[in-house]
Amino acid sequence: MHELFLIGIGTGNPDHITFQAAEAIRGADLILIPRKGADKADLADLRRQICARVMGEDASDRIAEFDLPVRDASGDYRAGVLDWHDAIAGVWTDTVAAASPAPRKVALLIWGDPSLYDSSLRIAARLSPAPKITVIPGITAIQALCAAHRIPLNEIGAPVVITTGRQIRDHGWPEGADTVVAMLDGGCAFQTLAPEGIRIWWGAYLGMAEEIVLSGQLAEAGPEILTTREEARARHGWLMDIYLMRRSQKRG
Repeated sequence: MHELFLIGIGTGNPDHITFQAAEAIRGADLILIPRKGADKADLADLRRQICARVMGEDASDRIAEFDLPVRDASGDYRAGVLDWHDAIAGVWTDTVAAASPAPRKVALLIWGDPSLYDSSLRIAARLSPAPKITVIPGITAIQALCAAHRIPLNEIGAPVVITTGRQIRDHGWPEGADTVVAMLDGGCAFQTLAPEGIRIWWGAYLGMAEEIVLSGQLAEAGPEILTTREEARARHGWLMDIYLMRRSQKRG
């Protein structure tokens, strides 16, 4: 592998593919597609559909699928993540090595953008020998959420904090923030906050045909979001969601 392309593909809508991303996909000798188990088979299917749409009939000839290693969540969180990244880098290396003829340009299709709460760049840094890495930016879940709700990301002149559910659960509302975007929150950490004065905008399967969006004051919308999440997960077998919260600003 001479060059590795990490290509942002948006949040599941093939129309999110930029011209730059499409050109990189067409130019790749090999495209790696992770399999994340039967419950998330839709994610692999969407990647295949994007490749077929961009590359045409020969798409399947340039695709190599691999089983994504499972992270050990039994011990220290950070140590478990680092070990998991090592394992994924090893699978990438083995999958590329098994390809014939040997590919010079390899691509991975990354949900959202490779730079925002995604580990592909950290995993790529573990590859040896190190390939040239090219990053193609993509539409993020944050952009898709704001577009779906027709809201700006920030209030006028006000800061925004992008964080995780774990951080909200462990440390509460980020100090100094008027707006908080929570990513990677499978536990719905908004439940740990005092809801007074907080409005929430939530979305799942953003950009997809299955898209669901809800919003309102946290005290009322929070329970509805919890119920909707469980129903959606049961229906689809997996869930990908994100939310934005904003505290009411006092006006003088």
